[in-house]
Amino acid sequence: MKYILPAAATVALLLALVTTVQSSQGDKEPVYRDCVKLCVRTNCTGARLRGFQSAQPHYMALTGWTCRDDCRYQCMWTTVGLYQAEGYRVPQFHGKWPFARFLCFEEPASALASLLNGLACLLMLLRYRSTVPRQSPMYHTINAFSLVSLNAWFWSTVFHTRDTYLTEKMDYFCATAVILYSIYLCCVRTLGLRRPAVSSIVGVFLILAFTSHVSYLTFVSFDYGYNMAANATIGLVNLLWWLCWCWQNRGTLPYWWKCGLVVLLLHGLALLELLDFPPMLWILDAHAVWHLSTIPVHFLFYSFLIDDSLYLLNTEKMGVKVE
Repeated sequence: MKYILPAAATVALLLALVTTVQSSQGDKEPVYRDCVKLCVRTNCTGARLRGFQSAQPHYMALTGWTCRDDCRYQCMWTTVGLYQAEGYRVPQFHGKWPFARFLCFEEPASALASLLNGLACLLMLLRYRSTVPRQSPMYHTINAFSLVSLNAWFWSTVFHTRDTYLTEKMDYFCATAVILYSIYLCCVRTLGLRRPAVSSIVGVFLILAFTSHVSYLTFVSFDYGYNMAANATIGLVNLLWWLCWCWQNRGTLPYWWKCGLVVLLLHGLALLELLDFPPMLWILDAHAVWHLSTIPVHFLFYSFLIDDSLYLLNTEKMGVKVE
């Protein structure tokens, strides 16, 4: 097993994202700034503002699009047009590539991909519940993990629909929660079934770690660099722990490869983010491709969870020691 490549890819990816988020060429351009100021002064006060609000579609108002937001969107395309006319590379704005807005969706492809990931997760959770009896030792832990994952995909869909201070934080925090719960899931599977006290201690530690992480980012400083480094660290722990368990059980569990392949795929597919190209047709970028590529992984992962849960149930009935 090549453990180092996925881990290194994750770290490299996160560091690349930090640079992207912290600075953008497009919104620094004087032409963009002047355009926004003029648009706001002309269209976002008095009678013109009331006219904008009355003409604005209800779905735009419900998702929080303001007159200033619309000015920024229009001026973004004005700046992009000037860059292209001069033969320069398309710039990013406020940490993002320019996307063609569809209805109220800021990033239509990523929003759709997040929704499809959530639907795949929900479909496989329902299949898991219909296939695995509640008496299986991992049943409730896996159900809880699924709910945490569904929550994360919900907020990912919301964030890519409308990027605000709240939706950005919820997307980041819920993604961190999934990784931490995956560590807990691995702990319960590898240690907790024989030593429940160990998984309880690890669970309390992970809750405290998550609480501290969210509290620091919320009340002290939303440090993108720290957030990415923290997620890289816990992602590495999650990766190595699962792969070690797969390696140890490769000779006894015929379905071990499903778990190993899922872990490697999730980290390997993250390399797609390193491509980081301007959106094709102003819709499909590397981030959307990454989200789209993870949809099939849910089916393989839950196939592993179903096989493993049924195995644990059978071994418990026969009184066999769980490995």
